[in-house]
Amino acid sequence: KLFIDTGKDEVFSLIQALNIRVTLTPVLPTRALRSDLTTFMNEWRPMFSRFHVIIVKDPDLKEELKIPEGFNLDVYGKPDIDQVVGSSTSILFSGYSCRYFGYLVSRKKYIISVDDDCLPARDPKGFLVDAVAQHISNLTNPATPFFFNTLYDPYAEGADFVRGYPFSLRGGVKCALSCGLWLNLADHDAPTQALKARQRNSRYVDAVMTVPARSLIPISGINIAFEREAVGPALVPALKLAGEGKCRWETMEDIWSGLCVKIVCDHLGLGVKTGLPYIWRTDRGDPIASLKKEWEGVKLMEEVIPFFQSVRLPREATTVEECIIEVANAVKERLGSMDPVFARAAKAMLDWVKLWQSVGSSS
Repeated sequence: KLFIDTGKDEVFSLIQALNIRVTLTPVLPTRALRSDLTTFMNEWRPMFSRFHVIIVKDPDLKEELKIPEGFNLDVYGKPDIDQVVGSSTSILFSGYSCRYFGYLVSRKKYIISVDDDCLPARDPKGFLVDAVAQHISNLTNPATPFFFNTLYDPYAEGADFVRGYPFSLRGGVKCALSCGLWLNLADHDAPTQALKARQRNSRYVDAVMTVPARSLIPISGINIAFEREAVGPALVPALKLAGEGKCRWETMEDIWSGLCVKIVCDHLGLGVKTGLPYIWRTDRGDPIASLKKEWEGVKLMEEVIPFFQSVRLPREATTVEECIIEVANAVKERLGSMDPVFARAAKAMLDWVKLWQSVGSSS
């Protein structure tokens, strides 16, 4: 990163000659409401210009994308998705779910995903937050899911393990998923946002913490990063609401995906972190208009959470793909009769594993 930041041609030539490869891909989903990415990309230029960027165009978006020059990127649209996925109808890469196609086709070690209505944030001192660098720091330092450290991340500068923390657990485990936060518009559901229309998140908490094992978390795809080989197949585009729309309040796919990846991480002994980095979220939408569309998801969560709390994967499931197959079978058996959306989700999870094995795991 330091060499690339010099901007010197001789440095770039040396990097190419030594075959030094960047290990991270930012994946940017574009929705049917946003085709002009000029401001978005220019705001993120200090971070994204150093890496390979994947932009996935929502298949429902008819307009041509407007993307400024100066980035190393690949753009995927509906023809590319159809060519890779084929005639499958269980996996729909529409709306926010188009990001998952980027997860599928990327071959980088680390992937960061940012919604196209988000911009870089500034810390309390006014400095621009390098979300990419913080995510990589989270992923490359161990996580501590099996014993909570009251000083939060013990590997952060100025922190350490507290008195009484078992020395046998201080080595930590691999961190596979980093969940960042955001300023301005908080990630409320439609009912909450409708009641607190003027409420904004202005609290910048300078901390990172590991989510304890066996604790679920409502992971949002707005600002996440993960190690692709460790948990890629567990980030699955499965749950689609019948009346799903194009606003964040009207989707539940990332919540379901987050529940899946968390129980897989718990089973495989991997860590999940939350906290830094922050981004600035600008999109608002109309929570009142979204109530009818999201209410179905709000009700479904009352059935979904107890299910995921009770799921225990067999010891024989030692890979991410095997874990997702086990979860899908349990969804079909225990939730499939409650609502057709669960049966469709189970099928999409099984189809996703097959697709990942045939496309996502190829070199």
